[in-house]
Amino acid sequence: MSKQEYNGSELVVKSLKELNVKYIFGYPGGSVLDLYDALFQQDDIEHILVRHEQAATHMADGYARATGEVGVVLATSGPGATNCVTGIATAYMDSIPMVVLSGQVPTNLIGDDAFQETDIVGCSRPIVKHSFNCRSASEIPNILAKAFYIASSGRPGPVVVELPKDMLNPELTFSYNFPAATELRTYNPNTKGHSKQIRKAVTAILEAKKLVIYSGGGIVLSNTSEQLTHLVESLNAPITNTLMGLGGISGIHPNFIGMLGMHGTLEANKAMANADVILALGARFDDRVTNNVQKFCPNATIVHVDVDPTSISKTIKAHIPVVGCLATVLEQLQTAIDKSPIKIDRSAQEDWWRQVISWREQKCLNYNTDGDKIKPQTVIEAIYKATNGDAYVSSDVGQHQMFAAQYYPFKHPRQWINSGGLGTMGFGLPAAMGVKLAFPDKESLCVTGDGSIQMNIQELSTCLQYNLAVKVISLNNRSLGMVRQWQDMIYGGRHSSSYMESLPDFVKLVESYGHVGIRVNTLDELQPAIDKAMSITDRLVFLDILVDEKEHVYPMQIKHGGIDEMWLRKGVKA
Repeated sequence: MSKQEYNGSELVVKSLKELNVKYIFGYPGGSVLDLYDALFQQDDIEHILVRHEQAATHMADGYARATGEVGVVLATSGPGATNCVTGIATAYMDSIPMVVLSGQVPTNLIGDDAFQETDIVGCSRPIVKHSFNCRSASEIPNILAKAFYIASSGRPGPVVVELPKDMLNPELTFSYNFPAATELRTYNPNTKGHSKQIRKAVTAILEAKKLVIYSGGGIVLSNTSEQLTHLVESLNAPITNTLMGLGGISGIHPNFIGMLGMHGTLEANKAMANADVILALGARFDDRVTNNVQKFCPNATIVHVDVDPTSISKTIKAHIPVVGCLATVLEQLQTAIDKSPIKIDRSAQEDWWRQVISWREQKCLNYNTDGDKIKPQTVIEAIYKATNGDAYVSSDVGQHQMFAAQYYPFKHPRQWINSGGLGTMGFGLPAAMGVKLAFPDKESLCVTGDGSIQMNIQELSTCLQYNLAVKVISLNNRSLGMVRQWQDMIYGGRHSSSYMESLPDFVKLVESYGHVGIRVNTLDELQPAIDKAMSITDRLVFLDILVDEKEHVYPMQIKHGGIDEMWLRKGVKA
């Protein structure tokens, strides 16, 4: 009996099944119609038809962030592929595992400016972890195995696979040979920390008088939240998270001192600035944390642990670098700490905690509740209470994103889904859809603004088609809130192109898509509206909440200052 053979499209589908792919997010076009036909003829992988390819990437991204699995995107050549670029960059900046399957014109036409030809590999090269040009259909299983391995290992990231139309030709067949194991000679992520560096790190940590643990998105991506929590408790150290690291330790844990950075808490930024040892775990010292690098934590010894060696000492010099997978390195650190003869100076630690608590007691997140306008902070607090803090919260980018980060204490990792590095407006709704698809029985919220929601609002149609009953909480301030805030603070209140002078009736618009729209105009209407929204479980609900358009996000670092030089409120510095 002869061995069964498959065409290129079937090889793609069969390989994706081997890789346990459940969903593909995409939009059809000429160069990939053979692959769409192959998808149609099977039932194991569901294709989710979006209304714009950028939304496909954000849906795959949200799915990947919430599950830890690789998100898969399928786009046609030319504009289909280029529409994915923003979503690829979003995933790249936040180290999210994603594989983008991009159609291409037939190989004999590449370079001829053929219809819908774009060099997507060249376009995306600066914003991918790796890319593949398929030039032999028989190599498809091997290419996809490598693509998924690269996307999900080491520091995760997006991988683009270009599939020319003739590689998917249904008339040409090949044997199926999926590799039993994936090894790349030039790609071997380091997993175990160097023993000498581990010893140095442990000595610094245990001898510290003012230790702070600073954890980032790497903790979430590496699924090491429990190990981190154990380490924090064994050391009894204060811990702060980056925006991407929220949920890495419970936001209600007594040792958690809040998010740090541009809109971080007073206690987090002050603790960092006054620390003598900083243990950085899976964080990259980005500019939204450091502020002026010349003033950053001048008296601290930096212990920096990361799987990506290029992230260490890139921005801030690490005195004790440790390269390795966090799961392994945290185990090494904990074992070495437990066995070390060095004992923590508990008296010094108590003094340090007294200082940290004195900063915490200033309650920097308190805000003025006077007046009859709805404060955006109040909305987030009400949503937290209504969901018992257990919802998946996806956000767009702007003031609403910061309010969500500040006022919704995330108790679990992978609960907070936001575009941190690229800051992509339009991310929130499709990301929340990806989360809802992954966990249909969980509450998936999208916190957005009147500017951001319009970037991908067409995906309300996709929500109806697939019955994705997300909750959209729009903090409608009739403006690009963060832009306006900067204009208030830096540009003398000159609001250049930051006010939305014409907005749709969001309730009617949402209803036209077949969903439930609720407008909230006054504070008295807020709680009943939230209660109604939460009681509806089988349909998408859009809460259009008119909030105080003059409210700013505080605290806020002072430009060019140290990490702890901050505005606490209008006209008041730390």
